[in-house]
Amino acid sequence: MSKQYDYLIVGAGLCGAVFAREAVKAGKKVLVVEKRDHVAGNIYTKEVEGINVHEYGAHIFHTNNKEVWQYVNQYAEFNRYTNSPVANYHGELYSLPFNMYTFNKMWGVVTPDEAAAKIEEQKREAGITEPKNLEEQAISLVGTDIYEKLVKGYTEKQWGRPCTELPSFIIKRLPVRLTFDNNYFNALYQGIPVGGYTKMIEKMLDGIEVRLNTDYLQNKEELDQLADKVFYTGPIDAYFNYELGYLQFRSVRFETEVLDKPNYQGNAVINYTDRETPYTRIIEHKHFEFGTQPKTVISKEYSSEWKPGDEPFYPVNDERNGALYAAYKALADQKENVIFGGRLGEYKYYDMDQAVARTLEIVKEEF
Repeated sequence: MSKQYDYLIVGAGLCGAVFAREAVKAGKKVLVVEKRDHVAGNIYTKEVEGINVHEYGAHIFHTNNKEVWQYVNQYAEFNRYTNSPVANYHGELYSLPFNMYTFNKMWGVVTPDEAAAKIEEQKREAGITEPKNLEEQAISLVGTDIYEKLVKGYTEKQWGRPCTELPSFIIKRLPVRLTFDNNYFNALYQGIPVGGYTKMIEKMLDGIEVRLNTDYLQNKEELDQLADKVFYTGPIDAYFNYELGYLQFRSVRFETEVLDKPNYQGNAVINYTDRETPYTRIIEHKHFEFGTQPKTVISKEYSSEWKPGDEPFYPVNDERNGALYAAYKALADQKENVIFGGRLGEYKYYDMDQAVARTLEIVKEEF
């Protein structure tokens, strides 16, 4: 019996939408199924009071990959938003990335030489030659003061573990600049789609059959009958019914509220870097699109350990999970008619541009 579709695409997020669009361009017939009641996955934006609210946390598109930038610009016009977060440590405000404004406020230094010397002096005093954990790695990059005020509390809230128990590679790169540049991402192209990400994904999926509120894993047998191949962007361990155990993730909980004022914090992103504030950051959504609406919408983000039923956000890339993923990947490789993609399918933290680039790579191999 011939199947109705060439490809069944599981998940209408960024990877699923890119794959679906490219498959259709290659003359394939596709069906997209999505568990949620909306497309766009975790980059979903929803309009509230005329403001595009990032429902699953802030997403800022940034890339040095010209091919990827040109690709997404087919489906959206991007504004000129530049990510310049602010760190709040017990009411003291500092520039992120760590730059000359940060160093001046922290130490009173005025020149790049003075800032570099201060960092060097603190590294020497800490006596770290071979960093064994995240704490030692961070101190060796930015010195003790910046680590204590701007890295330690935030990171421990984010990962739910002391910095001394976290691997050093998590923080291989901290954006440290001996300039007055407040641009957090060192990326050639950066911005937010005008009108929000949902609009961009809807354009990618234009004319493609999408079934919302459809849980693939609960209807796997009958859905698999519909297509020759499956492009699966859900969690790889869930696909195999967790038979080897659960992969660990960090999850995020959002408390979002509409405020009857035009401006709450004056910036899209403010990180709360002390340990005592329970949330990691506050997002004020209107500032992503230079909004002038009379009201504002803010979201407080709380990091938590993932448990079944929660939304998985960040893979916990330690040795245990690396080994477990490798075992699942070996099972996945035996599935000739299933392609595993995206951050959940490949258990990998992808920025949006990396997700697009990786999916385009898979597309090239397929077609």
